[in-house]
Amino acid sequence: MVQTVKTVKLQPGEQKLFLEKPHVLCRIYFKVAALIAPGNGYKSYISFDDPLFEDYYILSLANNYLEVKGEGIFQGNIWVRNQSSVLIDYAATEILV
Repeated sequence: MVQTVKTVKLQPGEQKLFLEKPHVLCRIYFKVAALIAPGNGYKSYISFDDPLFEDYYILSLANNYLEVKGEGIFQGNIWVRNQSSVLIDYAATEILV
């Protein structure tokens, strides 16, 4: 079992490959969260194996994280994009077995 914890700062409009596809082990848990002060409006996108962000999950003030667990969850690359006008810190955790 391996646990990965990662943080990254993204400027407005910037995107980054956040969690890479596991090559040997299988992902059984991941969480991606935007760390931003309460009251600050923002929008972020999480994309699954799609660096063009044609299909994405939205993080916002009302829903500032995505958490998925169990067998059969997504095993590919996870991208994050800062769609807001402020600098945002992101944190991710994944567990591989």
